[in-house]
Amino acid sequence: MPINSVNIGKIVQERRNELGLKQQDLAEMADVTIKSIYAIENNKGNPTIEVLSKVFNVLGLEIKVQIKSVE
Repeated sequence: MPINSVNIGKIVQERRNELGLKQQDLAEMADVTIKSIYAIENNKGNPTIEVLSKVFNVLGLEIKVQIKSVE
């Protein structure tokens, strides 16, 4: 499913809740700050791919990048 920054936050929050994790739990498991988790879930800031990858890994999600050809 194509996603944008608005639904990345929603996806992360919903998956975290499905797993019964608090923001602090996810932050510790992903080795990122709780501020990073808050920012992602509330579509604030601009998290790096590295941070998103750590968070997604804990949540059992993956990031796929597709490059469009320019014609």
